[in-house]
Amino acid sequence: MALLSVRYYSKALVKATEAIVIFPENKGSGPFPVLYLLHGLSDDQSIWQRRTSIERYVQDLPLIVVMPDGGRGFYCDAEEGMAWETAIARDLIDLIDSMFPTIAERAGRCIGGLSMGGYGAMKFALRYPDRFCSAHSHSGALGFAHWPLSADRGNAFAVEFTRVIGKSPVGGPNDLFALASAVHPAARPALSIDCGLSDHLISANEAFHAHLDEIGYEHKYTEYPGGHDWAYWDEHIKEAIGFHARGLKISPVKESRLP
Repeated sequence: MALLSVRYYSKALVKATEAIVIFPENKGSGPFPVLYLLHGLSDDQSIWQRRTSIERYVQDLPLIVVMPDGGRGFYCDAEEGMAWETAIARDLIDLIDSMFPTIAERAGRCIGGLSMGGYGAMKFALRYPDRFCSAHSHSGALGFAHWPLSADRGNAFAVEFTRVIGKSPVGGPNDLFALASAVHPAARPALSIDCGLSDHLISANEAFHAHLDEIGYEHKYTEYPGGHDWAYWDEHIKEAIGFHARGLKISPVKESRLP
């Protein structure tokens, strides 16, 4: 595998930013499908490569993995702040398709993430079902923008993220429950959601799972032992890769070796 750092200027962010790319060497000339992998609230584009064995898990697959910086913006176009949604769901995808031999269509593009990134992956798939064929979430903050933030101005989280999603986000473009209900059944991306039984976000995951069941949105939902930590995510990203690989209809290809 080749590991590349793509540093570029983002028009949506009005600043330079970075994405880390895992590129499949010796797997032919492509075109290749792409998995976009999103980080959580306290991390950046380097974290999946630093804290998991993601390179080893995809080493035999004809698959490009793109890990972008998402800041602390919950992958939203903030009401007061930066446009992380447009920066990734539109600008970055177009950039990657222009730079690499990708399958530049819905059937060759999937997305996933953990915590804030799990929310972001679900949001991008449901907001842009024409761009993603599948999405997965580990320990996702899936209730973000569905349950109102505390009005207590002493709550630093509420103060910060009210600037992102506003004071009345429920039912709006950042509410996963509303987004899932709005996607036409024929256009629904495949979804896989998992969460640890000891995770503080388990109730939000259960609520979103129940909502998907209620609206008849077929999906995979699993609860495992574990908490909100890298031991859990490193273990279950392997299952997510398999989930996407089946949807993309790709299988392992051993690297060709020079004699």
